[in-house]
This record gives sequence, C-alpha cells and structure tokens, in this order.
Amino acid sequence: MKRRLLERIELNPDVMLGKPVIKGTRLPVEIILEKLAFGETEEEILKDYPFLSGEDIKAALYYAAKVISPEEEYVLA
Repeated sequence: MKRRLLERIELNPDVMLGKPVIKGTRLPVEIILEKLAFGETEEEILKDYPFLSGEDIKAALYYAAKVISPEEEYVLA
C-alpha cells in the first residue's frame, strides 16, 4: 500500500523543473498540500482537478510525510 502510493508521485527534470508531481500530470504535490492546508476539502480539490483521484491526494500527503521524516529515505524512480 505505502509503496503503491509513492508510485503515484513522479520526479522528472523535464516536468515542472523536477518538482514532485502527480504522475502523468503537471500538478505539483505542493499545490495539493497548500490547498489542504488552507482548508479545502478532498472533494473540492477533486472537483477543481477532475483528473485526480483520492489516492493521488493521499499519495501527496504520504510523500510529504516521508520527505520530512529523518528516519527514512525514499528514492522515487
């Protein structure tokens, strides 16, 4: 499950200057996180970005948690 979530995140220097994005899109993880931080619901985000799924939002949150975790390092292929 955890690995499957991380597979939804892509780092590609040719897409959004290498920022982490939802795989197959140009939507940076940071946009999803900012929207959640400012109180938007999952339903509102999915309405604004109909190409996303609830799993993509979970993946963004999980990726952010792993990036700031000092105990683990995840390499995305």
